[in-house]
Amino acid sequence: MASRRVAALRVVLVSYPVAMVLLTVLASVVGGDVSASAVMWGSLCGIGQAFGVWWFYAALGAVPISVVSPLTSVLVAGVPVGVGLALGERPAGVAVIGIVLAFVAVVLVSREVRDEDSTPHLFTAKIAWLTVGSGVAFGLNFVLIAQAPVDAGIWPLVFARISASTLVLIIALFTRNLAVPTGVPLRLALVAGVLDTIANVAMLLALQASLLSLAAVLMSLYPAATVALAMVVLKERVTRWQAVGMVLALLSVGMIATG
Repeated sequence: MASRRVAALRVVLVSYPVAMVLLTVLASVVGGDVSASAVMWGSLCGIGQAFGVWWFYAALGAVPISVVSPLTSVLVAGVPVGVGLALGERPAGVAVIGIVLAFVAVVLVSREVRDEDSTPHLFTAKIAWLTVGSGVAFGLNFVLIAQAPVDAGIWPLVFARISASTLVLIIALFTRNLAVPTGVPLRLALVAGVLDTIANVAMLLALQASLLSLAAVLMSLYPAATVALAMVVLKERVTRWQAVGMVLALLSVGMIATG
């Protein structure tokens, strides 16, 4: 909602540092071993987040979200699954079927109605690289943070936000978006920072308690929650295919959980 009023990078300029401060406070309270491994994996995760955001919005600036989002979402789910399998993870048969359904659900839910003007958009090689790059970067975000030592608590998330905030600041400077929003966009960005903090802690706990290939796929279903909230809060209409995708998402969650 904030990004509809100001450039997305300007929103992230507020939400990322807010999350960084909140995570630092939480990490200080919870405690944990601030080891070199925690710093390294956390910082690498933040770099993936920053480049993922940059490339994703760069791609959206040239073609509709209905083109970019499905491919990005599949990569967000596919990269952790591939890495998990390569590392020796072997989900149960039911869970594997759930993973396949989740991939289909992500694509369907991520679809958006095209603009009425039917303006032609060229999916150039540059846009393709930006789209693939953002999906891989977001997917690696799960992989990298999952490697952080458990005894570090949530300190890896702090270092992730430090590196991500630094990179976003540099990117905003070079793209002439180094300006903090005001009014409603600022308030929305502050709320986004709080929600970002909660989501990151939940992400880390999920990855520590489950297989990377299963937890990451479930988290990649976030577009379903976004669509549901858009229906309730913004009164937006959902397409038939998005509705099908949300049903498949529910089915896949159940299958993965029981598998």
